[in-house]
Amino acid sequence: MRRNTTLALALLVTTATSSLAQEAPPRPVFGADGTVEVPAFALPASVFSSPQAREAQRSRARQPGGSPPANMDIKLVRQGLEMMMAPQVRRMREIHAVDVVEKAMGGVRTQIITPKGKPFDRKRVLINLHGGAFSMCAEACAMLESIPVAALGGYKVVTVDYRQAPEARHPAAAEDVAAVYRELLKSYKPGSIGIYGCSAGGALTAQAGAWLPAHGLPQAGALGIFGAGGVRFAAGDSAYIAGYIDGSFPAPPRPGEPPRPPLDRGYFSDEQRGDPIVSPAMHPDVIAKFPPTLLITGTRAMDMSPAVVTNSALLKAGVPSTLIVGEGMGHCYIYQPDLPEAKDAQQEIVDFFKANLK
Repeated sequence: MRRNTTLALALLVTTATSSLAQEAPPRPVFGADGTVEVPAFALPASVFSSPQAREAQRSRARQPGGSPPANMDIKLVRQGLEMMMAPQVRRMREIHAVDVVEKAMGGVRTQIITPKGKPFDRKRVLINLHGGAFSMCAEACAMLESIPVAALGGYKVVTVDYRQAPEARHPAAAEDVAAVYRELLKSYKPGSIGIYGCSAGGALTAQAGAWLPAHGLPQAGALGIFGAGGVRFAAGDSAYIAGYIDGSFPAPPRPGEPPRPPLDRGYFSDEQRGDPIVSPAMHPDVIAKFPPTLLITGTRAMDMSPAVVTNSALLKAGVPSTLIVGEGMGHCYIYQPDLPEAKDAQQEIVDFFKANLK
């Protein structure tokens, strides 16, 4: 009797184990060098995202994909991007009424954005550094980043039309930011000046945090690094993950594949990417000189790893740092005028500068 029972239990366990093995989903395969072969999987829109974010995710099925060819005339690329983003800019201006005035500061073209028909903070000022891969988006990205912050915060925002590739190379943009900053120091205390930007502008903000003290200028009062970090782009886990679940930027090449054309159209050389100015988060003595810093990224953004690494470096150096990671959000999600997550982030930006600028 006992022998029969034991055989029956063994048969049951064997059958169950075999069934589970057949039903178990594919598992990742780990290579000896630490590389993980990830099986294909379906990623639904996050249940924690707003209804608007989930609808935006569904709408991507109806949108054309891909990026312009790397050898396409940069003038055409810039024109096409401005046209594509014009509806977003119009919508942002419908939500937030602002005045925009063009002015040269320190020999650099800027646009000054202030709340329309309302008083604004005369004691503090913000410098915006627009996104666009160091090669484009001087108008649309500048407006999408500046308009809501100026209107919600009652701020004067000076957005800088810094030099870009392929016409210019690093450190041209940092030099332009410093020129505008010097001009503002004639009217504002350094602790009353904040600097922020998204994507390339976020990376340039980190570079400004390194550049100013390295060139004998007082540090700004606070920094906002959005859609970026104080390290090079297209690196870390998020560059691979976002390349396949978001698709706004391609994943790094696989072993044996040719290198991708640089996103920045040659603004940085390979040798410069680890430089203390370009990647300050990799240099503890440089990042320790940063002021309070706010970082914003998303779980589906290729910039999440750079933001996480920079936040950790700041905290390790004893610099006050706040990291916001938008659930289900991609690169520079703050650009979307009607997205609740973007509105929350915009308010956080305003509150951060009010709390940290003197």
